[in-house]
Amino acid sequence: MTTADVHGPIDVLVFEMDPDNATGAIAESLFDLVESGTIRLFDLMVVVKDADGTVTEVELDALEGEVTVAQFSGARSGLIGADDMDDAGALLESGRMAVLIVYENAWAVPFVAAARASGAEVVATSRISAQDIMDTLDALEAEG
Repeated sequence: MTTADVHGPIDVLVFEMDPDNATGAIAESLFDLVESGTIRLFDLMVVVKDADGTVTEVELDALEGEVTVAQFSGARSGLIGADDMDDAGALLESGRMAVLIVYENAWAVPFVAAARASGAEVVATSRISAQDIMDTLDALEAEG
């Protein structure tokens, strides 16, 4: 078995922002993760929620800036669909924008391949959100 036959954990990330405050920093950081091989990007979608509650997809090529998510316009595996767009839109306040990303934790592929070659199988995974970790650490610091 080669690492080409193995995948690392796949994550879905949705974050919300004010479209007027969007900068190239997010796209630049994502680009660095892809270029370094840390992650493999499967899908990226940007949606906005209008004042009347309508959720629409923003064409990535239409986004401007020095470094933007437009460079990821080919990242469409089909794993994100209309239902995901609607789900993300339900989380948004009017006038806000969401970025949906599906990515593989490529750094884990050699580890998963080695584990499988040793007869191990992944039987469960879970993810703790960064916000939950920060909240817990803040609470522990306040107690201590």
